[in-house]
Amino acid sequence: MNDTNPKSGASPIVAALVLADGSVFEGEHFGAVPTGGVASGEVVFNTALTGYQEVITDPSYAGQIINFTYPHIGNYGTTPQDNESRSVFARGVIVRDLARRHSNWRSERSLNEFLGSHDLSGIGGVDTRRLTKLIRSNGAMPGAFGPVEGPGSVGLDRLREAAKAEAGTDGIDLVAQVTAAQPYTRDHQPDGADGSSAPFTIVALDLGIKTTIIDQLATLGAVHVMPASSTAATILAAKPDGVFLSNGPGDPREVDYVVETVKQLLGQVPVFGICLGHQILGLAVGGRITKLPFGHHGANHPVMDTTTDMVEITSQNHNFAVEADSVKNAAIITHINLNDGVCEGLQLRDGSAFSVQHHPEASPGPHDSRYLFERFADLMANGSLPVAAESRGTSDA
Repeated sequence: MNDTNPKSGASPIVAALVLADGSVFEGEHFGAVPTGGVASGEVVFNTALTGYQEVITDPSYAGQIINFTYPHIGNYGTTPQDNESRSVFARGVIVRDLARRHSNWRSERSLNEFLGSHDLSGIGGVDTRRLTKLIRSNGAMPGAFGPVEGPGSVGLDRLREAAKAEAGTDGIDLVAQVTAAQPYTRDHQPDGADGSSAPFTIVALDLGIKTTIIDQLATLGAVHVMPASSTAATILAAKPDGVFLSNGPGDPREVDYVVETVKQLLGQVPVFGICLGHQILGLAVGGRITKLPFGHHGANHPVMDTTTDMVEITSQNHNFAVEADSVKNAAIITHINLNDGVCEGLQLRDGSAFSVQHHPEASPGPHDSRYLFERFADLMANGSLPVAAESRGTSDA
């Protein structure tokens, strides 16, 4: 670890991370000083090699501490252009080696300065390989970190108490913490691919929507972003050609008000969901949700489109998943994760709605799945999609 203290040239601040199972990891503090000296949340790991700023600013990480498995973080700095939301909702950042110097022509400040400006704490110098292996073996779990030596130190006992008291993400409505307070509109931004196509009117239900998703939707037409609490009547009053259900954080079973809204929209307007939006669609058609042991967080997950047998490398960020068998009466499973067989996509049997668990907008990650936004355009243009072929290899989550 090099120079993690926010004050350049100052001695590193010795810190520690304590997990709910009692495991202790030594490190050095960087970023903002946590409120009360302690940062706590559910600890998960992300395997992306780049895109740390986009990951940190993804609202889907609300309530979580992000452990980056790539060993060297911060080398190209940060820029406001790469923010994926208006704020940072993650609880903290864990790295092995924080870059002492950042170098990139777009960079405006270091990662250390970026975290400080967003009141987010970090701990570096951590054995992230050991931490990742522990999470893979025992599952994502609550943790807490903070300074343990010098002025303002909190000590290991205080961190143990905070880790045990942390609620995690089960049974909590985190969407209410990240959704927009008021509706807003993003004008149509044609990408030049097909200037002859007529722009659509899209309502995006903000469950924790990423900026890059809005950018992709805006290539199809005007995007009216509405808070998660918006009713079906309010959404339909905008006369949308389609409704988009966004990504977002936490337990989808705790946002029953959104599930009820989607139930009322189905059959009235074309629907496309991503990530949490995929899970919400699954619940709306009678499906069940399960929590994965350590979730999918990274930019290298292989997913098969079972209707074409094409394999895509995808960006993912979720702890919960739709149980495939629970939706088969209402939907066709269209995508599966080749690592563990988890349901990655579904299409209603009447062709009026579809969703995927992964992130076709990526940012960070590969763009293999961006064709799904064109599929949404086809759905809005035609009112329904062709009936997908029955999946040949799905596995229950």
